Amino acid sequence: MNTTKFERQLLSLQTNLLNFAYTLTLNRDDAEDLVQDTALKALDNEDKYVEGTNFKAWIFTVMRNVFINNYRKSARAAVVVDTSEDLYQINVPVEGAESNPGESYTIREISDVIDTFSDDYRIPITMHLAGYHYGEIAKRLNVPVGTIKSRIFYARKRLTKLLSDYDYNPS
Repeated sequence: MNTTKFERQLLSLQTNLLNFAYTLTLNRDDAEDLVQDTALKALDNEDKYVEGTNFKAWIFTVMRNVFINNYRKSARAAVVVDTSEDLYQINVPVEGAESNPGESYTIREISDVIDTFSDDYRIPITMHLAGYHYGEIAKRLNVPVGTIKSRIFYARKRLTKLLSDYDYNPS
């Protein structure tokens, strides 16, 4: 397919792309940015389009992938910097935690509990807490995704149970 025909097809789908982008982002400005990013990505990868395939499906797949990549990038960039003196303090989100300081745990306390788990549960929950997605963990450990989801679920459940009546004594 020549460049002119490719560009014409891309321009003819702008309204459809904007509508699809809006369903993904739920924000008009973000949707317009996504359409722009998709157009740039499509133009950069024009040589990868195989003539005779469904152009509309191809461009929508490009948009979906751009959206997912942008989402993952923003999720990884959302880092909270704690400038307090005790850098190991973490507040576990519990209802009413503000009124009960005994319900807050340090990272060290949580890590100590996780370290008691067998490797089958400790490694997946640790990777998940580090920001890995289920699929990434499954691929690295060469285990089905369903098994990883199950292990993380049970590790969370066990962690919640073990920390529910945890009495930390720093001495």
